[in-house]
Amino acid sequence: MKYRKNLVRLVLAASMLCTSMLSFAQSDDWHTWLRERVQQHPTVIAAKEQWLSAEAGSQALEQPLYNPELSTELERNGNYDNYRVGINQTIDWWDKRGARESQARFLRAAAKAHYQQVLLDKTAEALMALAQWQAASKAQALISEQQTQLDALLSLVEKRKQAGDLGSIDAELTFLSLSTQMIQIAEIEANLQKTESKVRELLPGWTPDMNLIPENFWTKSDALDTEPDLLKLPLIASARSHWQALDEAAEATRRNAKAEPTIGINAGRDGDENVVGLSFSIPLNVRNNYSAETRAAKREALEAEAQFRAIYRKQEFNWKAAHAAWQRFNQQYQRWQSQALKRIQHSEALLKRQWLSGDLSTADYLLALNQRSESLLAGITLEKQTRLELIKLLLASGQLADIAGLPTMTTN
Repeated sequence: MKYRKNLVRLVLAASMLCTSMLSFAQSDDWHTWLRERVQQHPTVIAAKEQWLSAEAGSQALEQPLYNPELSTELERNGNYDNYRVGINQTIDWWDKRGARESQARFLRAAAKAHYQQVLLDKTAEALMALAQWQAASKAQALISEQQTQLDALLSLVEKRKQAGDLGSIDAELTFLSLSTQMIQIAEIEANLQKTESKVRELLPGWTPDMNLIPENFWTKSDALDTEPDLLKLPLIASARSHWQALDEAAEATRRNAKAEPTIGINAGRDGDENVVGLSFSIPLNVRNNYSAETRAAKREALEAEAQFRAIYRKQEFNWKAAHAAWQRFNQQYQRWQSQALKRIQHSEALLKRQWLSGDLSTADYLLALNQRSESLLAGITLEKQTRLELIKLLLASGQLADIAGLPTMTTN
């Protein structure tokens, strides 16, 4: 018996330890869980495959341009079989391969940055969906609690009506107030189902009992007022690398228009003598100097440069707008918490006491309860919007990359 008790205690202690370690892991590694789930999304997988495809495609640009050519010649001259065997090699005189290698490097950087941006966008989308679901859950809990209170109030009104303390009009007002909440309850519960489905779509394996985002995440404000280095943002880095790749492609096109020599060496037999020969050839670009191709490639590079500058400018103003919006919502939410929340929390008991004592009519009591509920719902909406604006700001400033686990982008 004593052995069994000790065994039970050991099992309970081990269970408590595992639970504690699991709770710590969930609170400490929530961003790891989030990143792993986001990376399983088909859109992110497609972007990754596109990146890997660009990696493989860029390797073709780094290969040597010209392979050696084997040439043979055989002829019959009288009693002699004459033959020659030679090797010809075109020389990359203008270093066309160097321009192509630079182009490949920028193409890889652009593809990687594009993948990182897709990962960031999906991470932000998942966080926003979680914030909206949390707000919908709070609204559903609030409206359900109010419905329960009105049910209890209706029962109490009926009892006081029978006792002669209240008239029939009070019961009717309570019933009408309860009836008007039905559409609100249906809308809030439908919104909760929609937001829950959205989170499930973005985060495979998520369940409503997961408290995924810790509260201290929403209070982070480090470096939010510091203007970010926009060139390190994946969206801008991708546009910049794309422009630089096209610029190198234009240079490669310009060099391709230049003629390059081909040198060969051959050996063989002519009659009864051994012969060795050298050959040299070079194209004569007199009918077509390929200048049109060079101009077209340069124009494409200039277009990409203009697009890069447009994206940079847009992102700069996006950050400023996101920062201003977050500041406004955060200030009002902090004000609501400090000035309105405590009063609302203590108002329910005060209103009920005044109604029971007769200092407050049933109509005014129901009106006050409805205003209290609207104020709490407004607070939930204000909290949700503040969190959504924070996510937008983190995305616009590049700080969301820490959550997504991305390496720091470096400028070229």
